[in-house]
Amino acid sequence: VCLTCCSRESMLRINQICHKNGVKFFTGDVFGYHGYMFADLGDHEFVEEKPKVAKVSSGLEDGPEAQRARVEPAETTMVKK
Repeated sequence: VCLTCCSRESMLRINQICHKNGVKFFTGDVFGYHGYMFADLGDHEFVEEKPKVAKVSSGLEDGPEAQRARVEPAETTMVKK
């Protein structure tokens, strides 16, 4: 459900009905240069992109620098939440 140009009371009432019935709800409005947007998506899943952390290899390197996990900026992984 998408709402615009409604009173706050109407938005709250309709959002409560949508939330109880598992219906996604969007509302927003613009006032000149200012505006707002609200979304009630209930329970939902999304994917977040995170940098991939390389495993520390036990090899020739020694010392505290070798023990830290290294981050490869070009490699990322998708995490479902």
